[in-house]
Order: sequence, then structure tokens, then C-alpha cells
Amino acid sequence: MSLQSPPRLLELAGQSLVRNEALVMPPLEEVPVELFPPLFMEAFNRRRSEILKAMVQAWPFFRLPLGSLMKTPDLETLRVVLEGLDVLLAQKVHPRRWILQVLDLRNVDENFWVVESEAMTHAYLPNATSKRKTVKSCLSMGRQQPLKVFIDLCLKETPLDEFLTYLFLWVKQRKDLVHLCCTKLSIFATRIQKIRTVLRMVELDCIQVVEVNCNWKLSMLARFAPYLGEMINLQKLFSSKYVSNLEKKDRFIAQFTTQFCKLDHLQRLYMNSVSFLEGHLDQVLRCLKTPLETLSITNCLLSESDLTDLSHCPSISQLKNLVLSGITLSDFSPEPLHLLLEKVAATLQTLDLDECGITDAQLTVILPALSRCTQLTTLSFCGNHISKATLENLLRHTHRLSKLSLELYDVPLESYSASGTICWRKLARFRAELRQILKDLQQPKRILFSTALCPRCGRSAFYDLDLGQSCC
Repeated sequence: MSLQSPPRLLELAGQSLVRNEALVMPPLEEVPVELFPPLFMEAFNRRRSEILKAMVQAWPFFRLPLGSLMKTPDLETLRVVLEGLDVLLAQKVHPRRWILQVLDLRNVDENFWVVESEAMTHAYLPNATSKRKTVKSCLSMGRQQPLKVFIDLCLKETPLDEFLTYLFLWVKQRKDLVHLCCTKLSIFATRIQKIRTVLRMVELDCIQVVEVNCNWKLSMLARFAPYLGEMINLQKLFSSKYVSNLEKKDRFIAQFTTQFCKLDHLQRLYMNSVSFLEGHLDQVLRCLKTPLETLSITNCLLSESDLTDLSHCPSISQLKNLVLSGITLSDFSPEPLHLLLEKVAATLQTLDLDECGITDAQLTVILPALSRCTQLTTLSFCGNHISKATLENLLRHTHRLSKLSLELYDVPLESYSASGTICWRKLARFRAELRQILKDLQQPKRILFSTALCPRCGRSAFYDLDLGQSCC
């Protein structure tokens, strides 16, 4: 039988106060600061609306992380908390103890509700470093807004749920008193009217992450572009599934790419299935003012000149993560890729060249540059059908990379039979030879080999050097 720790005196006091609403209401201003979080949690769990409302009005911390307590949107709790805030916002003279400046509706930072009370107190005072960092993400701090509400938004084709509808209406009616801050915006909706309605509600310079995953035409992207340009603190942009308009294509692309000039903090750029990139990659990247940390271009058509432009782009000089999976390079000269790897050799940590169709001859040219990527930790090279000899040569180059801990390759061509199926005897012999090579090099690594796509599940099977299947 396990022994449970007895409840702390602080917890017992909180439970007692919540059970007796008449007792807790009058002296709330005198309740010790460290008692507020457990008392608030107890009232939340017991659905004591009046206590929650009163505690919001007397909340002694800089920030109320309500979202991490709710886990999922809870309209009734939101209504109670906002009613409590209304009492504060209506007062011309703020209560002596009121320092609440942020209502956080994101499901983050749940440690506030579980750490020791002293840590709670210090972490949520207005001069705490961790909280100052949160608010600094919003440059509109200079505006005298008494309250800031933080939320992450996901816009879909379906109507807004009751939680967001209620919140938006509350904010709209108090637009001079409340500052709505969205840090992460995901867009899966195609109607620009709905997107505009929401974006006009939030402070665009608070947004740090944007994901646009829609089957948009370029004309729609151009209409969204002005809003993107106002997201001056944007750090990560994921864009996917754009369809080119034949008419006015260049104008629409220019309207989108010129907004990048305003994104001084953009560090991670992801572009997937973006049909207009071919012949226009330089137009996208040359507007960037600061070096990227991550560049991911997947399942797109690029020209050889695009790859050349990429290798000369100033914004990739400090790149840590480069993903070019699904970019067909088999007909390209290997020189642009060689130059690109040389450009990022000092900083690159992750390289993904899956499904690029790179040949033995091309790989031989880029190997010297690859072997100079001294910070590389992960190399993924699946979907490039190379020979056993070339793969062995590749491993002899990568063994010099002391930080490289994970490598993923295709099973060499010689491991397949004439019918295209795996010959297990040949594969076992190859892997035994490979283990001996790595033993001679005295460089233990985790290396996985991928087979062709499985006809049953449509995915590859991965095998390690010990003949064990890793996944399918």
C-alpha cells in the first residue's frame, strides 16, 4: 500500500475557504498572496462562480494563466472571469492590490498551478523576467491598455465556436480598455471575409507564428498579404498549397513577397506545395532583412537557377535547419547544391534531402562540402537511390562529423532483386560490411536504412544496423 503525503496546511485552508463562500468573500483582500493559486484552483474545480469572480478582482499577480487551467475552452468559466474583470475595468480608481495586466487563455505554462507558492509569487510579479518576455512580444505595450488578453487562434471553415464568439464580442465592446493579443495564428479557412473579421480584432504586431494551410489562389494570397506585413514580430511562417493564377501572376507574387521586407524578426520559413516558387525563389528571399534559422521548401518545383540564387542568398548565411525534400534535383548540376552547403557549413545542424532523386555522380560532387558541415546532427537522405559504393563513400565522409548522431538512407540499389523486391541475403551482407566499416572508423552512430514504399501501408520500413525493423 502506498503512502500519500498529507495535505499541506495551505491546501486545507484553501479548501475550507472555498467550502464557505460567506467566509471567503469579505476578507479576500487580506488573504495571503501564496494562497491565491490553490484557492483559485479549488474554486475552479468546484465551480464556485462567485468566488472566482471575486478572486479575479483581487488577483495579486501580474498574469492569470487561465488557459492552462481550463485545458479546453470553457465558456462558463470565461464568462465568470470576464464579469469579474468588468468590475475592475469599470472602476476609475483601481484597487490597491490590483496588478493584473495579462489574462492568458493559451494552454501554456501550467507550472504556475503546480510549483511551490514562493516560486508562484516571484514568477508572476510584474518585474519578473519570464513575464516581461511574454509581454515584450507585443510592441503595443506603449499604448495605455489596462488589460491584455492572450490567445492562440485556429480559423477553419466552420463558424466560430461559442467561446470565441463571446470573447470577441466582449473585446469589441471594450476596445479602448482591452488589448487582444494572438501569438499563434493557424488558418485553414478559405473565405477572406472571415479571416479579415478576425484579424481586425487582434493586434497584428503581437503575432509570432502563422500557419496558412489552404488551397488558395495567388489572388487570395495577395489579399492576405497586407495583414502579413503588419505582423512585424513574426518569427515563423508556414505556407502551403498555393495555386498559381495565370493572369496577373507576377503582380500577385510581388504583393506577397514585398511584405517580407517588413518582417525583421522572421527566423523560420516553411513553404510546402507552393506552385509559384519556380523561377521566383529569389524574389521571395531577397526581401528578407535578417538571417533565417530554418528554411524548409518541400514538394515544390524549382529551377536550377532558383537553387543557384539560394546558394547566394545573404539570409541563409546562419542557417541551422535546411529542408529540401520532394524537390527534384536529378537533372540539375550539383554545383549549386555544393555551393549552398559550403555557405551554411559553419552553422547547419539538420539537413533533409529526402526524395530529391540525387544520383551517385551528383552526390560525389557535394560530398566535400557536406563533410565540412561540422555542426550537423541529423542527415536524412531517403528517396535517393544510390549504389553501395557511393553509400560507403558517403559514410566515410560523414564519419568525420563528430556531432552527427542520426543518419537516414535508402537501402542501396544492389540490395534489390531484378523484380524490385528486397533481397534479404544481400542486405544482410551489406549491413555486416557496413558495421565493419564503422568499427574501423571508430565512430558509432545511429544509422537507419529505408526500403521502398510498403504496398500495404504506403510507407517505408526502416532498419538499423542490427537487422531490427524500426518502424513501418
